[in-house]
Amino acid sequence: MFNKRIKVKELLAMEPQGQEVTVMGWVRTFRNNQFIALNDGSTNNNIQVVVELGSYDDEFLKRITTSASLKVTGTIIPSLGKGQKMDLKATSIEILGDSDAEKYPLQPKKHSLEFLREKAHLRFRTNTFGSVFRVRHALAFAVHKFFNEKGFVYMHTPIITASDAEGAGEMFRVTTFNLEDVPFKSDRFDTAAENFYNNLIDSIEEEQRTLIIGKINAILKRKWEDLTFKKIVLGHFGLIQNLAKQKEDFRLLNPYFKILYAIIKNNNFFEIRLSEKTNKRVTYFPTWFFESINPSKKKVSVKRVFGIKDGFDYLCFSYFNFEFVVKELRNSKERKVDFKEDFFGRSTNLTVSGQLEGELGATAFGDIYTFGPTFRAENSNTARHLAEFWMIEPEMAFYDLEDNMNLAEEFIKYIIKYAMENNREDLEFLAQRLAEEEKQLPQDKRSEMGLIEKLEFVLNNSFERLTYTDAIQILKDSNHNKKKKFQYEITGWGMDLQSEHERYLVEKHFKKPVILYNYPAAIKAFYMRQNDGCAEGQQTVAAMDILAPGIGEIVGGSQREERLDKLEARMKEMHIPTEEMWWYLDTRRFGTVPHAGFGLGFERMVQFVTGMTNIRDVIAFPRTPGSAEF
Repeated sequence: MFNKRIKVKELLAMEPQGQEVTVMGWVRTFRNNQFIALNDGSTNNNIQVVVELGSYDDEFLKRITTSASLKVTGTIIPSLGKGQKMDLKATSIEILGDSDAEKYPLQPKKHSLEFLREKAHLRFRTNTFGSVFRVRHALAFAVHKFFNEKGFVYMHTPIITASDAEGAGEMFRVTTFNLEDVPFKSDRFDTAAENFYNNLIDSIEEEQRTLIIGKINAILKRKWEDLTFKKIVLGHFGLIQNLAKQKEDFRLLNPYFKILYAIIKNNNFFEIRLSEKTNKRVTYFPTWFFESINPSKKKVSVKRVFGIKDGFDYLCFSYFNFEFVVKELRNSKERKVDFKEDFFGRSTNLTVSGQLEGELGATAFGDIYTFGPTFRAENSNTARHLAEFWMIEPEMAFYDLEDNMNLAEEFIKYIIKYAMENNREDLEFLAQRLAEEEKQLPQDKRSEMGLIEKLEFVLNNSFERLTYTDAIQILKDSNHNKKKKFQYEITGWGMDLQSEHERYLVEKHFKKPVILYNYPAAIKAFYMRQNDGCAEGQQTVAAMDILAPGIGEIVGGSQREERLDKLEARMKEMHIPTEEMWWYLDTRRFGTVPHAGFGLGFERMVQFVTGMTNIRDVIAFPRTPGSAEF
């Protein structure tokens, strides 16, 4: 029976006293038709299986190739070789699965990490990835162990959501629509467009409209004979949207532009291209064209012909210091998808965070945590970014910012300590690997501490805590800044810190993990609690980030804004629709409490503990822009 096997890690911890055991695993090497290095993934160490000469025919032995799977029964005996205390003398060998040695891509030699990412389905069989993923498992187990010991409730928050917790808008759409036949809200658009243009025409006298049409026709006949004219088309909303979508506020249309739009509505909207030689879709119009139809002679220019719509170039007009007032434009985009026909009856996305739902749980259970996948449609091909990654997000009622920082520091130290105690062998292997890798780097690029030394330093020292304001001053006064070594200039208070700034604070200035807190409100999310007593123009929020060596930000959190009036005002300021977030605001209406929480990117934590430099090497199957293999 297969379930009576013993794992190699357990076997190697035993004393060889002639016990009969059964092991199963994959062949790493087979030497001299006598010595099989067998590994089952429980450890990087192999058990050496000794095959008695003459006990198996040559055809059978030829099938014992790299990565073939075996079931071996035998007796544990003291090893005669160096560096190992036991061998397994085989009494029976069964080949469970053959492996074509010529086609198997992972040979017993060192492969580059780039190559192994292309073979992600097999890379777990290497020592490096065996160690990384056993450590990842230990850290994940420690996460649950930590929160369970503290009485937290584990919540499974939705993967599919209609809200954007981070407000960045970089989300993956979830839909059951046939993308070749998406239903649009044509009725809503046509009605809004018709109403707009009807009102516009009503405001312009017939004589004035006729006069201006005549002027345009005269200009065209005189100046534009060399241009190609195509079918006259109706402007629709796209004409005004191209301008209006970039404006925050809309004001009344200039009267002369009203006339121009009325002409468009009156089926006098023409398409103008450059000559067939250039075939460009973008052109600039001379000032005289509009001066001819603008009696006031105010400075007017046309920026460009925008895009392609139904095969026609649409004119888009820009007037200096001129903004539009078409309120419905903000909510009535042309060809807007009708999500009422979709599976959920509304627009939905893959979640970027379980925080908002987690807050609902915290206001009932007190302390909760989530641990699940999150998704960001951020087009970043860096060693620090993934499109799909795992987040740990605790939310705690009756916590303030200081409580939050204390818990986050305790949590990080707990899970590191667990891995150190339970995966020492793997960490020592990874530490040796990292040391060898850094020998290839210039001296100033090498880490000051080895991997084990770094982890022990984190466990034995308190994290440095300072405000964002103090951090900006340190960065501004640094020699690094004065010598212009930062890629991103330190512009002063209010700027968003880059990874290089965070790593400078951690690795050069303090040389240990750092907690920054009290960030400017302008660069943080709507749900963070506004600090009282701030100077005008320097409003801060009770936010905190934990910065780690080699990575930068590893934890982001805050005390949440529990005051309904301030939260609603902040949401309005950031254009977050309160009507869609009614359920979130209800927690502030019915028994609101001070509460806080944070998010820890699990892959970045695994990176930190394992010393791997690329985040794609600490998740089983990385999802990145342009890549969703396996």
